[in-house]
Amino acid sequence: MTTTPRADIDFDSNGTTVRGWLYRPSTTGRAVPIVVMAHGLGAVKEMRLDAFAEQFAAAGFAALVFDYRHFGASDGEPRQLLSIGRQLADWSAAIDYAATLDGIDPSRIALFGTSFSGGHVLRVAAQDKRVAAVVSQCPFTDGPSSAPTVGLRPLLTIGVRAGLDLLATALRRPPVTVPLTAEPGQTALMNAPDAKPGYTALAPADFTHPNEVAARIGLTLPLYRPGRSLQKIKAPVFLGVCLDDSVAPARRTLRYAAAAGPNVEVHEYPAGHFDIYVSPDFDKVVADETAFLVRHLDPSRA
Repeated sequence: MTTTPRADIDFDSNGTTVRGWLYRPSTTGRAVPIVVMAHGLGAVKEMRLDAFAEQFAAAGFAALVFDYRHFGASDGEPRQLLSIGRQLADWSAAIDYAATLDGIDPSRIALFGTSFSGGHVLRVAAQDKRVAAVVSQCPFTDGPSSAPTVGLRPLLTIGVRAGLDLLATALRRPPVTVPLTAEPGQTALMNAPDAKPGYTALAPADFTHPNEVAARIGLTLPLYRPGRSLQKIKAPVFLGVCLDDSVAPARRTLRYAAAAGPNVEVHEYPAGHFDIYVSPDFDKVVADETAFLVRHLDPSRA
């Protein structure tokens, strides 16, 4: 149940309507910082992003939570099309929109990304000087490191389905899809032992979320390396690393962090990829993230 008031919002991203929620803190009378938020691989805002947004709003921040084009409440055809380029453009459009909101200080815009979007926010923050702080938790930082977690046979099947999906696109037919999660050894983008139960548990009991995306992402996902952008970011970065991460291996993320500057704060958690969305790990992680944002963006100052 939502305990912090929120409003439905929408904005344009390259001609397509993107929808989300806007949380505002109870404090009034001064411009406040805002945290722009989106979810990970194929996920939508209902899958526990509200829990994080409520904590940030309680600490004095506004929070803008959105679904990418082709997913959730946002427009975009075909459905379940996962495009890295379009998602990065949606982040830029969300920042544009956040900067225009009444009561928001456009010089104090933070980004919150988790899992796949934990990599996206690194790419965006490296290029957009409006970003004043970044929270990146259990981030997908390196495709070549994450791909082997799926297994050779599933990877080959994904590649075949990706080719068929491109052919379907050329023939103007519906996408050929691939599951987001599956049991170990089965074909899916995530098939670690904790992937299917962990991912499924993020959705409310009465919420239905498609467990599939257009298979063409299988051709670009293994090559995506947003961790390389970490050392280019000038703003403060909170990097929350799950040491037992079965989806986005911690070792490669920590190597990227070691090559970055002192603006990158590394927080290590003895948890799996999906553990930090729910208690008890959630409580520790969100408290650390909130403290980081308060320290760098101080919602109490005018």
